[in-house]
Amino acid sequence: MAIPFNKPHLTGKEVHYMYQAVFNGKLSGNGEYTKRCQAFFEQRYGFRKCLLTTSGTDALEMCAMLCDLKQGDEVIVPSYTFVSTALAFLREGAKVVFADSMKRNPNLDAETLESLITPRTKVIVPVHYAGVACDMDAIMTVAQKHNLLVVEDAAQAIDSYYKGKPLGSIGHLSAFSFHETKNITAGGEGGLLVVNDERFVRRGEILWEKGTNRAEFFRGEVNKYGWVDMGSSFLPAEINAAFLWAQLENLDEIQSKRKALWNCYYENLSPLFESPLAPSGERERGIGAPDIPDYASNNAHMFYLTFPSLDKRTALIKHLKENDVMAVFHYLSLHSSAYYADKHDGRELPNCDRYADTLVRLPMYYDLSLEEVEHICTLIKEHISPCL
Repeated sequence: MAIPFNKPHLTGKEVHYMYQAVFNGKLSGNGEYTKRCQAFFEQRYGFRKCLLTTSGTDALEMCAMLCDLKQGDEVIVPSYTFVSTALAFLREGAKVVFADSMKRNPNLDAETLESLITPRTKVIVPVHYAGVACDMDAIMTVAQKHNLLVVEDAAQAIDSYYKGKPLGSIGHLSAFSFHETKNITAGGEGGLLVVNDERFVRRGEILWEKGTNRAEFFRGEVNKYGWVDMGSSFLPAEINAAFLWAQLENLDEIQSKRKALWNCYYENLSPLFESPLAPSGERERGIGAPDIPDYASNNAHMFYLTFPSLDKRTALIKHLKENDVMAVFHYLSLHSSAYYADKHDGRELPNCDRYADTLVRLPMYYDLSLEEVEHICTLIKEHISPCL
């Protein structure tokens, strides 16, 4: 039987809660299940204010709107990320300045961050790739020095931590995704805006309610509501919140299983690994393991490998596919994309380009078995040993 790259997990309660949402007669959002989910995140992780959205992209777009950017303002974004990270800020008229990844992992290189700052810089957007924390102390220090906002793209980072602090709780704003490829899903699509800075709480709610102060009206804080700001239809339907609630009830079980799968991959493949900090001239025989710095936790969002070359990665993906295992490469560097290449300032971003050419993601989902992981590892070792 073929092993897919991803398979959304069902806990068994999703349809029951979706039926209950329909039975309750409140389908358009911000009902019982929306409130349950938002309260869960605020209580478990200490987030100041949480607002469910229809996608992680919508959550990022709300972050960009809350940053109140002007035409030509600059936003620092890693080039090795999904297009939504940059697109949200481009929609607000900002100029995206792309940052390189670290050598040891695909996260933004905080050591080069300050060199990218100009008088027009307004926002830094660290992306916690694979759910592994960026160096948030370094990033927040630079941001405070230059009076910049920090928006955490925590799309992959549910239930992950930096020095014991939940990811998404450190920046002024953050965004999570509940797409079907994430650890938990809201029925295929979904997201979460997190507001940690009190300055943005009221406006965040207004943007969320299509530019109206309707939420204040329903709480009895105003005697009527109207159109007071920009906004859009960011609220998910209540049936999506009901689906997500079933997943949240089982979050600890889901995380435990995913971490067991991740550890199984690591233990089986560790004889092949080389140091992620090895000089490029020595990266010829081994493969790179997922890197988790001492300051970061592992939420087992993905298991990835890096290869010495594009050809070797392509050969492995082909080998696995021939054996009915679906592995995939990940992002292409945004600075070299067809849309943005002529807008980029020409700086070389070698680590981003290296990950674009050499990183491969292996199957990772709750219903994957340990036996299937061991089978995948056997296929990889059989292929790697004679080829490297």
